[in-house]
Amino acid sequence: MPTAIALINRLFTADQDERINHPAFGTEPYLKLRENDARRRDQLREVLARREVNDGLALYRAAMIFQHGETLDEIDTAYRLAMRASEAGNRSARWLAACARDRWLMYQGLPQQYGTQFVPDGKRQRLWHVDPATTDAERRAWDVSSLAELAVEADRLTRAEPVPLLDSAPEWLKAGVEKWKAAGEW
Repeated sequence: MPTAIALINRLFTADQDERINHPAFGTEPYLKLRENDARRRDQLREVLARREVNDGLALYRAAMIFQHGETLDEIDTAYRLAMRASEAGNRSARWLAACARDRWLMYQGLPQQYGTQFVPDGKRQRLWHVDPATTDAERRAWDVSSLAELAVEADRLTRAEPVPLLDSAPEWLKAGVEKWKAAGEW
């Protein structure tokens, strides 16, 4: 049986390799990716339950796998693992913790804090709602780009990736699009 860190490394490599040519949303390859993601999270839960992992890189990699989760609990696990990784000295984990926090808020239909989450609105890729109280200085403290830089990234994503239809989008995303339409921002 591989060590906990070796298994996390193997799961992380598989997670990242499947995303090199990320399949389009809603396609058969995409659904297969999501199945594989769930399987990796299940395996990871077993490893983490043994409480043997304290290495910053392994915790970061575990957090990344959970960041691809679908539930609030999975995203919360990503956040907690990223915070532990950061405390263990993994600098990259600060950005991942901010991403997990933002995704956790977004999945509840709330404004994100830092601005790390981009979503399709049926026309383009855009930043999910961002809490205006968060400053660019706070973003920098978590290794997140400024809002202006994030807006440029949203435009780049729009040009680089096809915008999926919203037919099978999650309810939180459909509700967000309705807010943008009501505010004349769509």
